[in-house]
Amino acid sequence: MRIARFAKGDGVAYGVVEGADDGSATIAELHGHPFGVSPGGVRLTGHTYPLVEVRLLAPVLPSKVVAAAPQGDSSEPVLFLKPSTAVTGPGDAIKHPVKLTDSISCSGVLAVIIGRLCYQVPRERADDVIFGYSCANDITAPDLLAVDGQWTRAKGFDTFCPLGPWMETGLASAELGVTTAVNGTARTVTSTSQLRWDVPGLIAYVSQVMTLLPGDVLLAGTAADIAPPLNAGDAVSVTIDSIGTLTNRVIIAD
Repeated sequence: MRIARFAKGDGVAYGVVEGADDGSATIAELHGHPFGVSPGGVRLTGHTYPLVEVRLLAPVLPSKVVAAAPQGDSSEPVLFLKPSTAVTGPGDAIKHPVKLTDSISCSGVLAVIIGRLCYQVPRERADDVIFGYSCANDITAPDLLAVDGQWTRAKGFDTFCPLGPWMETGLASAELGVTTAVNGTARTVTSTSQLRWDVPGLIAYVSQVMTLLPGDVLLAGTAADIAPPLNAGDAVSVTIDSIGTLTNRVIIAD
């Protein structure tokens, strides 16, 4: 099931996306929040809209975005966080802060969306805490990464974590193709089967360190997949099998 967060007029809601990706898809509005307890439960409102007539938003507003990066030959990753303010939605601009960094790069990754409060999750119970999956774009300022020697500033600017276009539930994550394209040309093509740390392992590792809340996002990928630098006007797309395509355009920040 594809569940999206969308804006229609002055309202924001969740909805179920149905139909093909050919312009004929619709979104059926939901009453309530998929991650919360709503009076009467989560249910269809009876309102359905053509998907092209609504604005898709970031599918979640996480308390934190957690990712893992390789640490040489170590069997354990280095964890880093992106702030909630880095999250932006499909179609939104990626803002290049040119006064602070010379270049930015992109890396398409699988976003794992947590569905329940959890801590110290055993690997074999990881599926129990996953709500669904989405596409993510891990934007990085490589020059700041080199200068700082750590991840926060290089990966934490506003708009440096596009998410979308929706959440796909009930999906097997082991062998999904991931393509990052710039202006329609593929820059990196990989698969979740090549992940150094698979999704269950990542959930188990991260949840040993911190409590995960409903709507939190884990990025199942590493900075090793960073593509060449982006330029103003570039359209960056992340396509993941069985999920869809997330596209954002680069602009210069004020």
